[in-house]
Amino acid sequence: MDRSWYDEPVFDTHAIARALATADLTPAQVDAITDAVRQAAEHEQRDLVTRADLYRALLLQTGILIGAGIAVLRLLG
Repeated sequence: MDRSWYDEPVFDTHAIARALATADLTPAQVDAITDAVRQAAEHEQRDLVTRADLYRALLLQTGILIGAGIAVLRLLG
């Protein structure tokens, strides 16, 4: 299964462009606004969490909880 999209933040510039175009902005205005938003998102991308990041954190957290549960059972048993 291809999961390359897991490492990409979700950002749909085409949807933004469509929304701006339906608001009667000129194509030049749509391009300028979309480019500005895309550049801002790329600049902040290092701080965004991807689906893969969340998945890895969930796996780690699950492993820690299982390990803690086993340790408690051993102490009680």
